[in-house]
Amino acid sequence: MTKILMTSVRPDEQAAIRAAEARLGVEIVTSPELIKDALPLLDEVDGVVIQERGAVPAAVYPALKTAGIRQLTTRTAGYDMIDLAAARENGLTVTNVPAYSPRSVAEFALMQTFRLLRHTAQFDHRVAQSDFRWTPDLQAKEIHSATVGIIGVGRIGGTLAQLLHALGARVLGFDRAPRTDLAGVVEFTDKQTLLKESDVVSLHVDLNPSSVGLLDAADFALMKPTAGLVNASRGPVVNTDALIAALKAGQLAGAALDTVEGEAAVFNQDHRQDQLAASPQIKELAAMEQVIITPHIAFFTNIAVQNMVDIALDDVCAILQGQAPKNAVK
Repeated sequence: MTKILMTSVRPDEQAAIRAAEARLGVEIVTSPELIKDALPLLDEVDGVVIQERGAVPAAVYPALKTAGIRQLTTRTAGYDMIDLAAARENGLTVTNVPAYSPRSVAEFALMQTFRLLRHTAQFDHRVAQSDFRWTPDLQAKEIHSATVGIIGVGRIGGTLAQLLHALGARVLGFDRAPRTDLAGVVEFTDKQTLLKESDVVSLHVDLNPSSVGLLDAADFALMKPTAGLVNASRGPVVNTDALIAALKAGQLAGAALDTVEGEAAVFNQDHRQDQLAASPQIKELAAMEQVIITPHIAFFTNIAVQNMVDIALDDVCAILQGQAPKNAVK
């Protein structure tokens, strides 16, 4: 029977994995470890599925080749953790899951947009200190009177745009390839205009050399001091030092961050004992009452988890059967 190794497996994925195992007629070996720590399991499997935020170590690629593995699949949309050149040098076809559930992330970004417009983080912080006062600076803006700018109007950004449009918001978009199918929903413009006019800016770009540091100090200086930022894409898209400085200076009213630089050492881990001593940027952001930090969970829904497992395994099985996978990374 075909055996497939899945690494970095969380308990919540097990039900989806067992359902896929029965559907495909394969045996799935799971490990909570990263692929570098699960290499001893390669001798007994035919395929590999990973899920990692940090870079896959260079030694992994020849180890996969030596074990007779022909592919490397990540059950995530992002694949920047994989060295594509090293994978190809070792005969590995790389696949990802480009669209596991655009709605899951779009709905999360919409929720965070509401939270920024309604200043709920500040009110939560005050109430936790038994301060129940209203102040003029926290008067909210209703969604139909707001302008929301979306940077990266692809599957997720486009879904968010449609949700916002249905609620009556004005939606601005910036993308290298403006979508004609969203005419009447999104007003496409340049990045500078979007930053200047938006009450909330929501990021939905993938991570690549051109998107690293996409928002920096000069960009934050363009934004309204009453505006908020949502990042549900990737941490390095935002210059974290510049964001912290902008928040401290009052150039931004708030931020909702589901992803941030350095998150691999923090997210989905318990830091109650060390209090983030090794992650000063995240610690500083988490202490700000106008900042909402969530541990990269925008995707974390029943449908998305099932799709991530199913789509990844379908591609592995296709490759093992000598067929072309649907989601090969070029």
